[in-house]
Amino acid sequence: MQLRASRTEDPEISLTGLIDVVFLLLIFFMVSTTFEHQAVLKVDLPEAKNVDSPEDQPNSFELVIDQNGQFYLNDRQLLNGEPTTIRAAFMEAAGEDRNIPVILRADAQTPHHFVVTAMDVTAQLGFSRLSIATERIVEDE
Repeated sequence: MQLRASRTEDPEISLTGLIDVVFLLLIFFMVSTTFEHQAVLKVDLPEAKNVDSPEDQPNSFELVIDQNGQFYLNDRQLLNGEPTTIRAAFMEAAGEDRNIPVILRADAQTPHHFVVTAMDVTAQLGFSRLSIATERIVEDE
């Protein structure tokens, strides 16, 4: 029985497995990392007390959403609440001017997704002056 090695070989270190593990960790962290999402549209939320009413703003669009999700642009009822319909109505009313303020009035019972759809369409069209109208609270003194 021969217990000695006949030749001495240099040990080899295989980096293939290490590279695979590092690559998988890199992919894992890239997928699981949340990125900061910058808002595309600046929204001015008015105070509920002592504010100028939105009617005081000259030359503005008023987008009203009732509790059933029906849209009205400047008192004109839209066919439906689809983004393409809202976009077409804004493009017809505004033309190329995107500096006109948009006042969004939504009923308190309006589902949230209708409001988000309206905000998304105005942002995609380039309107940057969006106000959400609220009811003024009068405090008894």
